[in-house]
Parts: sequence; C-alpha cells; structure tokens
Amino acid sequence: MTSTAAELLEVLWGRASTAPVSASQLRVLLILEHHEGINLRTLADALASTPPSASRLCDRLQAAGLVERTVSPSDRREVRLYLSGPGTAFLAGLRARREEVLRAVLDQMSPAHRTALLRGLEAFCDAAAVQIHGDTRDVGSRTA
Repeated sequence: MTSTAAELLEVLWGRASTAPVSASQLRVLLILEHHEGINLRTLADALASTPPSASRLCDRLQAAGLVERTVSPSDRREVRLYLSGPGTAFLAGLRARREEVLRAVLDQMSPAHRTALLRGLEAFCDAAAVQIHGDTRDVGSRTA
C-alpha cells in the first residue's frame, strides 16, 4: 500500500510541474531552503554526490536565477549557497500547485478518513525527521 500511495503521489505531483528545474535541481533547492548558506561540499554530501556534480547543478540554478553564491566571510576560498528571491518564490509556487492537486483528492475523502490520514502523516513525518535529521524536538508535539 505504501508503494502504491507513493507512486500515486508522484503522479499527482507530476501534474504540478517542476519546470524549469529537474528533480536533482529541485533537491538542491529544497536542501538550500533548509540549510541556507551551506558550502558546496556539504551540499554534495547531502546529495550523495561529488562537489563537481553539485557545482554543475548550482551553475544551472544560478543561471536560472534561483540560487545565489557568496564568498564566505571566514574563508575566501569557500562559497556559500543561498536560495534567491525567485528561488524561494519558485518553491512557494510549486507547493501551492501541489497542494491544489492534492486538495482535489482530499476533497473526495470523508472527514473521518482525512483525520485518520492526517494523524498517520504526522506520525510518519515525526519518524522520518528523526531518521533523516536525528531531530526529536518536535516528535509527538503535532496536533490534528
């Protein structure tokens, strides 16, 4: 059931186009959103990639105006990566489009099923956050 749900979610999210960025570039944007000012090596590690590959992804995103690079104030050899204003707006627009597509599905569900789904997703998010980030601060603190 989990695989089916994930596949259906991918299809639905595919309807909310990520153009003009690829899936790999989208991952970069999402990482930068949560880790503003990281350096290229840290980004490459987060992507399980090499610094040259991560740099090429950032080159394309910078050319599209979605990412900004600045020299680190503590080490002039180090480059810090940030979402640009248009990059932030792109992610907000993408989330809005995805939410609209999902809302159409959720509207077909009964209130009881939506509540059950919400509780399950909250538990999933808490468990995933612990596994991915080791962050237990907000586990169990969400409310339906």
